[in-house]
Amino acid sequence: MIARVVDAFQRHPATVGESYFEHMAFAARFGVLMFAAGGAAMVHAILPFAFEKTASGIVRRMCADMDARTHARR
Repeated sequence: MIARVVDAFQRHPATVGESYFEHMAFAARFGVLMFAAGGAAMVHAILPFAFEKTASGIVRRMCADMDARTHARR
């Protein structure tokens, strides 16, 4: 039973060449960046002169990070 639980936690990280903790750190970083981009976009919605390129810049960097990871595994 415990082996099945451990396998469930390790299966997906292994498919992207990471340990559980490496994958957790990467996913947590992306989650924080998503909150930051969302917050900047919400402020920009109310104050159009604020954070004009912040959210899009964060999203572009995140996409570049994902592309680099995908290409590195090939």
